[in-house]
Amino acid sequence: MKRARNIWIGIMLSFVMLAECSLGVYATTQGELQQRINSSQNELNRLDEQISELEEQQEILDEEIDDMNAELINLYASIDVLQDEILVKENEISVKQTEIDEAQAEYEKAKAEEEKQYNAMKKRIQFLYENSSESYAELLLSSKSMGDLLDRTEYIEDIYAYDRMMLTTYADLKQAVAELQARLATEQYALENEKAGLEEDKADLLAQQEYLNQLIAQKKAASDSYEAEIAAARETAKTYKAQIAEDNKKLKEMQEEERRRLAEEAAKKAAEEAAKNGANSTSVTTAEMNVSASATNAEKIAAAQAVVSASSGAELGKQIAIYACQYIGNPYVLGGTSLTNGTDCSGFTFRVYANFGYKLPRTSFLQRSAGTEVPSLDQAQPGDLICYEGHVAMYMGSGKIVHASSQKTGIKVSNATYKPIITIRRII
Repeated sequence: MKRARNIWIGIMLSFVMLAECSLGVYATTQGELQQRINSSQNELNRLDEQISELEEQQEILDEEIDDMNAELINLYASIDVLQDEILVKENEISVKQTEIDEAQAEYEKAKAEEEKQYNAMKKRIQFLYENSSESYAELLLSSKSMGDLLDRTEYIEDIYAYDRMMLTTYADLKQAVAELQARLATEQYALENEKAGLEEDKADLLAQQEYLNQLIAQKKAASDSYEAEIAAARETAKTYKAQIAEDNKKLKEMQEEERRRLAEEAAKKAAEEAAKNGANSTSVTTAEMNVSASATNAEKIAAAQAVVSASSGAELGKQIAIYACQYIGNPYVLGGTSLTNGTDCSGFTFRVYANFGYKLPRTSFLQRSAGTEVPSLDQAQPGDLICYEGHVAMYMGSGKIVHASSQKTGIKVSNATYKPIITIRRII
């Protein structure tokens, strides 16, 4: 931002100089007028450089905003997935709670039956005790036969055995249900822990989302500031151009007056000089047009692939970088992974490496940890990932990168050090 303030100060100084130029002493000679034209042209050139620098800074900001928006899209998707998983866990916990409630009901029922059977057995024992006035001798004498005696004895023993069996059965059932309750409670506890973990992950993602939204708002404000500075600089440049055009017109008028004044003395010589000056001007203009002509996209792709081919490094890495370069000029799309129809920065590297059988993480943040670290840029090779804050690119060699830059520029070639590098990762 300090650099941007310096540019802004430069623009304001240009305003001051322009005002001085417009309101100052009228140029009385061709030399003075030409000097003012040259001074204005120098200021105009300086303004053009400042505008280019501001546009470059704004492009970097817009690129970071695009990448952060892409990260937000991925965060939204991850949050939705986690929310679905949380709902599944809540349903599983609800089902488990129903099973626990049912087990509790079974437990209460078994416990009641056990107590009922126990009380019945006590009453029978009490009855037999209270009404057992006969001795075994009396029982023997009163029995009509040995079979009758055995039947009576076996009846009493059968009742006792039955009571013991039923009591043991209900006791065992109560124990089994209690064990089921404990197991269900343990399973429910595990499900609740899993749900808590999912909710913690969701909270982390929501915090990242809020942080990214704050950063995007800050960078948008900075981008808008650059936009305002660029607009102001262009207005200043427009005024300089008008001043230069006006001074050129005056200069031509003065030159015409001079030509007429000297026409009587050297009309032919003046005409030849004017024709020669006109030819030179046309030649310079044509040359400038040839120099400013931009290369075609096919030429840019070929030049980028030539850079990769001429660089040192693993052959597979060079093949990957050459393959990536063929998509130069294609569009940037937030959240996209199509090398032809549009991709964001991490989608670009993700899809290029996928074509060679490598599976990279989807986001630029996670790609910072992929592969192995390369200590420094001078040790980087074609195909390496160059990771920046909120952005990722592929190294070509010779200090160049190919990357899905921004919605304004699409996939393009840039200098690797156009902004601070966080880490360099080698995937192959």
